[in-house]
Amino acid sequence: MFDSKSRYYSLQTATHTTAAGRSVAYVRRRFLPAADSLPTLAEVTITDGDRLDLIAARTLGDPEQYWHICDANSAMNPIDLTVEAGQRLRIGLPSTL
Repeated sequence: MFDSKSRYYSLQTATHTTAAGRSVAYVRRRFLPAADSLPTLAEVTITDGDRLDLIAARTLGDPEQYWHICDANSAMNPIDLTVEAGQRLRIGLPSTL
């Protein structure tokens, strides 16, 4: 259902049956991993205008892998990670590298 690089790739699917008897398939919820349990590839300091996709492209070689940065910093909202210049971010080592 999801690309092998997706954060949702390993999630299980489930089925819910409505009161009307209709079956609805869905993907189970993904919980953030414990950030301190993830290996760190690098750390970067946020500058004005930084975006997670650009940081991911620069450090991980793929802008769509920004979610590894979110996981490594326990971020539910990716935007929060680049709001404050000078903030240091951990870059999580993707298990696919």
